[in-house]
Amino acid sequence: MALWDKPETSTGTSPAAPAATGQPLASSTYSQDTSPKTAPKERTDMKESLIAAGLTIEGKIIGNGHVRVAGKFKGDIQVEGNLHIDSGARVEGQVKASEVIVSGELQGNIESAKRVELQQGGTINGDVKAGSLTVASGARMRGSVDFGFEEGAKGGASTTSLADRSRGANVA
Repeated sequence: MALWDKPETSTGTSPAAPAATGQPLASSTYSQDTSPKTAPKERTDMKESLIAAGLTIEGKIIGNGHVRVAGKFKGDIQVEGNLHIDSGARVEGQVKASEVIVSGELQGNIESAKRVELQQGGTINGDVKAGSLTVASGARMRGSVDFGFEEGAKGGASTTSLADRSRGANVA
């Protein structure tokens, strides 16, 4: 028996054999699909780029997709996806990403992130501006934090210090 349950001819060849000898195929044996084809769906999931452990790279990362750093990277990172800094990894530079997860070390500021997660053993030396911030026990951070406020929103956080208020500074 041949593939797809089609009977074999008496010579033991498949029904495709007459085409090889120049004889036309019977239209009842094969049919062409004339229905309109739809374009394949565009993939909306983003790919992840990896800077592997043991690698040291200096430069700038700009683009779409997610970035995972397991080694060392010196330079700015600006991606529309997520940034994950693994345990033992080090990033020196400014970061702008949708979500930033720090398990290793970041020397630089995080700007305009929707979510920042500082995991146990992770370190940030720099300022953080994010929609939300999660800090695990055992994480370390040195810098200022601004989270929970939409950019440009009225009634946002004031950067006036208590010393300014005691001197009678006008706080709006």
